[in-house]
Amino acid sequence: MRATKRLRVCTTGDYRPFTYLDPATKAYSGIDVTMAKSLAASLGAQITWVPTTWKNLMPDFLAKCDIGMGGVSISTDRAQRAFFSDPVLTEGKTPITLCRNVSKFDTVAEINRPGVRSITPEGGTNEEFAVANYPKGEVIRWKDNNTIFDQIIAGKADVMTTDASETVWVANEKPQLCAVHPDKPFNFSQKGYLLPRGDVDFKAYVDQWLNIARNDGTWPAATKPWFGDQQLR
Repeated sequence: MRATKRLRVCTTGDYRPFTYLDPATKAYSGIDVTMAKSLAASLGAQITWVPTTWKNLMPDFLAKCDIGMGGVSISTDRAQRAFFSDPVLTEGKTPITLCRNVSKFDTVAEINRPGVRSITPEGGTNEEFAVANYPKGEVIRWKDNNTIFDQIIAGKADVMTTDASETVWVANEKPQLCAVHPDKPFNFSQKGYLLPRGDVDFKAYVDQWLNIARNDGTWPAATKPWFGDQQLR
């Protein structure tokens, strides 16, 4: 990377607000896209975007990339094969619903009731959480992530439980919906950047760059278009 002046960034392009590849323009946008550009600029490097999927993220990262970005959750499984940067975000699962219904769905017990319709994408941790925690309610599985929140607005579902960062972004985009206590989620998770395992010098550099970015306005500027005035830490 230092010799080639290229920063190879693995990203899925399908997880707003962190990474999104516009199918029409083929341009990337998102919080971590902006942060990748900041990191590359600090290194005097140009970015090479390496498209991947969540299923192939780790093998693609190990074979082709200098860093993996785009809302990557820190896990012990991934940590066995790669380093992680310092966390960029601490969050967990939290509900999103019509603003008038926030007080109705602010606990697991309130959502886990007969007649409550929880919508969730097929596959992944959101479905796992809904199935595990809402057995008394109705779990609606939805295939299209681009229209899933519209089902709540249309009255075809009551609530969705997802990552707090996603609820804040959606609430900023759709004023009918409100994130329910995103600062106090139901469980704990963190997001970070995948780094080559064993490269302690690069990890130290990325962590220091990130620390500066969190305090010099770079991170707040990257998140504001997606989160509005609400900041997650």
